[in-house]
Amino acid sequence: TAAATAALLSLSFGVPQAAFAAGTPLKTAVVDFQPVDGTLAAEGVVEAVRQSVVAAQVPGRILEVRVDAGKVVSRGEVLARIDDREAAQVVAAGQAQIARAEADFSNARVSFERARRLTEQKFVSQAALDRAQADFDAARAQLNAVRAGAEQAIAARGHATIAAPFAGVIAARHVQQGDMAQPGMPLFTLHDPGRLRVVASVPQARLREVRAAAAASVELTLLIGQTAQTVRATAVQVMPAADGRSHTTQVWLDLPAGLKDVYPGMFARAQFAVGQAKKLVIPAAAVAYRSEVAGTYVIDEKGEPRFRQLRLGESAGAAGIEVLAGVQAGEKVALDPVQALAQLKSGGR
Repeated sequence: TAAATAALLSLSFGVPQAAFAAGTPLKTAVVDFQPVDGTLAAEGVVEAVRQSVVAAQVPGRILEVRVDAGKVVSRGEVLARIDDREAAQVVAAGQAQIARAEADFSNARVSFERARRLTEQKFVSQAALDRAQADFDAARAQLNAVRAGAEQAIAARGHATIAAPFAGVIAARHVQQGDMAQPGMPLFTLHDPGRLRVVASVPQARLREVRAAAAASVELTLLIGQTAQTVRATAVQVMPAADGRSHTTQVWLDLPAGLKDVYPGMFARAQFAVGQAKKLVIPAAAVAYRSEVAGTYVIDEKGEPRFRQLRLGESAGAAGIEVLAGVQAGEKVALDPVQALAQLKSGGR
């Protein structure tokens, strides 16, 4: 019966049974072409504005790994340590070379001063003074070179302690304790989660429209699991270069700070406003979803609802949703699909 059908629908959809009372007229809307903002969709990926691959600068066995992926670190925090015994020996050898070079420099200076006094007293020739001057200059240069080498050895020993270059999150750990590190070998990937952007690619043919739209706010849809959230870019930058293969240009869209569950590598879609266009629009309330199928209840000539499958396009904002196929302009659709289904069932169809 109609009453039983209404009761069943009220339980299934959580709608008061009174809403399906017999004789309640269906609220309808006319599907028509409406001017809506034209958009250009560009797919992209979320990335960190500041990201760094922390690599080894000295060879050696990794003695300790203090952090793992997902760890929040501060600037200067120690991430790992490399065996520095070989570097320590180089530092010790450098200090010994400095001591010897300082002694040679002291002797050369004394010899030069003696030769200068003897030359003034006409006891030695000018050639002897020139040789003493050359030895003195060479000893001074050698001392400077040895000191520079020792400072380099000390700096190299300091590179055995791997520290975070800035505050952020460890995105990946590439080594294990006991691994042999070599200069240039990646150890960690670090990024700053407070500064994220979307890197999208747009066709060269639409570049002029994108540059014009970049001055306005740009909406981005971020897909997070099975849900999506819409945010607005805080800044838009069009790169002054194009890809020769795909004939696209990158656009950087800065994301606002404080977004939850947004990480580098996530998929994102940017919507650029590129003028207005007339599109066939259906109210969002009139769309019913059955599993992965979208449809609506069209009111026929007898005033009865009939379910019809739709192929939907992009959102048209407050106007509704763009319809690509399924209904035509001028047709009426029910604004309450649940009530339309109740009326359909109560009629025995």
